[in-house]
Amino acid sequence: MDFTPRIKPRRLCPGDTIGVIAPASPGNQELAAAGTQLLEAKGFRVQLGKTVNQELGYLSGSDMARAADLNAMFAAPDIKGIICLRGGYGTMRLLELLDYELIQKHPKIFVGYSDITALHTSIGQRTGLVTFHGPMVASDMGQDISPYTWEYFLQAVTTPEPLGPIVNPPLVPVPEFIVPGTAEGCLTGGNLSLIASTLGTPYEIDTCGKILCLEDVGEAPYRIDRMLTQLLLAGKLQAAAGIVFDVCTDCELEAKPPSFTVEEVLRDRLGDLNKPVLINLYFGHTADKATLPLGVKATLRTEDGGLVITEAATTA
Repeated sequence: MDFTPRIKPRRLCPGDTIGVIAPASPGNQELAAAGTQLLEAKGFRVQLGKTVNQELGYLSGSDMARAADLNAMFAAPDIKGIICLRGGYGTMRLLELLDYELIQKHPKIFVGYSDITALHTSIGQRTGLVTFHGPMVASDMGQDISPYTWEYFLQAVTTPEPLGPIVNPPLVPVPEFIVPGTAEGCLTGGNLSLIASTLGTPYEIDTCGKILCLEDVGEAPYRIDRMLTQLLLAGKLQAAAGIVFDVCTDCELEAKPPSFTVEEVLRDRLGDLNKPVLINLYFGHTADKATLPLGVKATLRTEDGGLVITEAATTA
C-alpha cells in the first residue's frame, strides 16, 4: 500500500514559465509550435526541452536524454510547470532513470495522459506529488483545443480550490453508473494499457482504497476484456474503492461479429465488484477531456451523478 505523504505543487500564474518535454514519442513539429503559441497567447512563457525536436525511431531521443530532460525541468527554479508534448510510447523505459528525490524536493505542476500514465504512477507513488491527467501540447493545444478542455485544464492548474463535480461536455450523454453506490478515496489511474503493462514490476499501481480512473483508445473489446481480467487476477480492481471508465475512443472499430461491445465488457468484468462503477466520463483520448488531479480526494456517489473532486490539487 502507498503511504507516501501527498505533496501539492504551487499553482500556475500568468507569466510563469512552462517547460515542455517529450518523454515518449516524437511529435509533429507544426502541432508543437501551435501548442506553444497557444500557451504564450494565454500569458505563459514556454521553454522547450532538449528532446522536443529529436527523433530516434519511435522515441523522441535516447532514454538517457529524455530522462535528463525531465529531471532538468524539475530542477530548474524558473520552470513552474511541466507539460508533455505527446504520448505514444517510451515512458516505461525512463522509470529507472528518474531522480525521484530531486522531483520530491522540487514539486511542480506535471501534465499529460496516455503513455504519460507510467510517469504519473511512478512519480506519484515514489514522491507523493499530485500530478495532472490532462491535455498535452501537440496532441491537444496544437489542434484547436476545445473550450471545455482548456477551461478544465486552466481551473485544475491555476486555482487552489477543489475542482468539484466533473461533468461531461455539452450535447453528449451524462456519465452512467453501471454499479450504483458511494465511494471516497484519492484519484489514481490513467491509460489501461500502461497500467496493465506495469503489473509485476516495482512500478505497478497501488489501487487500495482509491478511486481508479481508466481510459484507452483504439483497443478492441476483447483486448479491453483481457486487460481488465489481468487487473482482476492481480486484485487491483477488487482493492479499489470505486472505478471510473472513460469514453473509449475507437475501441469498437475492430469489433466484428461475434463480439461484445465495450459496455458489455465493462458490465461483465466490473459489474460484480460491489462498488460504484461510473462509465462514459470524458477524460481520455477525446477532443473534449477533463483534467483530473491524481492523488487528491474525490467521491463517487450515485446521488451526485458522478465524480466529484473534493480536495484542492495545488497551493496558492
